[in-house]
Amino acid sequence: MNFNVEPQCVPSRSAFMSGRHPIRSGTTQVVWGVPYGLTNWEKTLAEMFSDAGYATAMFGKWHLGDIPGRFPTDQGFDEFYGILNTTDESEYSTQIGFDQSILPVPHIQQSVRDGEINEVKPFDLETRRLIDTELTEKAIDFMGRQVEVGKPFFNFIPYTQPHLPSLPHPEFDGVTGHGPYADVHVEIDHQAGRILDAIDDLGIRDNTIVIWTSDNGPEVVEPWYGTSGYWSGHYFTAMEGSLRVPFLMRWPGQIEAGSKSNEIIHTVDLLPTLATAAGLDVPQDRIIDGVDQLPHLTGQTEASAREGFPAYNGDDMFAYKWRNWKVHLIEQRHALHPPQTLNVPQIYNLITDPKEEFDLVPQGFAASWVFPPVFGEIVKFQQSLVMEPPVPFGAPEPWTPQN
Repeated sequence: MNFNVEPQCVPSRSAFMSGRHPIRSGTTQVVWGVPYGLTNWEKTLAEMFSDAGYATAMFGKWHLGDIPGRFPTDQGFDEFYGILNTTDESEYSTQIGFDQSILPVPHIQQSVRDGEINEVKPFDLETRRLIDTELTEKAIDFMGRQVEVGKPFFNFIPYTQPHLPSLPHPEFDGVTGHGPYADVHVEIDHQAGRILDAIDDLGIRDNTIVIWTSDNGPEVVEPWYGTSGYWSGHYFTAMEGSLRVPFLMRWPGQIEAGSKSNEIIHTVDLLPTLATAAGLDVPQDRIIDGVDQLPHLTGQTEASAREGFPAYNGDDMFAYKWRNWKVHLIEQRHALHPPQTLNVPQIYNLITDPKEEFDLVPQGFAASWVFPPVFGEIVKFQQSLVMEPPVPFGAPEPWTPQN
């Protein structure tokens, strides 16, 4: 119930793949026109599984680099099929004034380990509707091939939906009566169900960990906007509606079915948690921000292994979330509004005020006791950035740290 990601998709994917906060990896924001994404120096979760003898595959949206050295198959995956960047590229070829001589038509691409990246077909508004069905079919095929040869696998399936343009497969267009964004969610549920059915059909349910989650809060651009429901805000902010996403994990015999938790977990925790579950070696030559949450997820401990985390939006720390409190340093309640640096930070009680509407500072400086421990955590984190300088933004490939 309290699983947290980054405000933007590049940093969320980076945090999951590396177990490190994106400010360390130079992956803090979505950018165009410069080298971006995870440098090949970073150690990814896929590389860790591959080193341990697992077959690895990724079917979907990568968005962690589109230059040699940063393709999925350069970063630990044996197979890749999908899009290297983001879904709004499917609109490019139909947008006003699009010039193909300046910007090539985006394509769905594929590659294998040590192979070339190959263009499969244009990524346009037609193929945008169909790609998630393809991803599901390829993921199921991959699992079947590995089961047939008796090889363990890591199957990463980052669907392209529901990011804009949220256009459902024709079979799901109009099924809800509430517009394309709602239709897309029904499609996602259907595709995820196909994956679960395939796992059952292959007879590997009891020995397969399944995680279902998202990299961001709801879409904000009309006409495909979503709602964050109980919380406020959309992606590209540090509001709870941006940071909190659904998270479900199934591991029969290890995680109690139907169990729930409102303890704080961050997406960086998945790397060390899955490493423990699968007996992988976590990198020791760099700072890993994630913590092992397996004891909590399996019910051995009631409390999470973390109390909070910094919430960066771009290169700036917008907030720090700690226990049931959120301290905002920069205010931005809507993704398309300008951020405002605060002279006095805001404090919100996320239990009594989940929508972050009532700042406790003007209320007689109520809960100001929260400032000392939170700023102590902020200073500790900032000191770690001095101890291990971050990968610079726009770092070329190859890149290695100087010390």
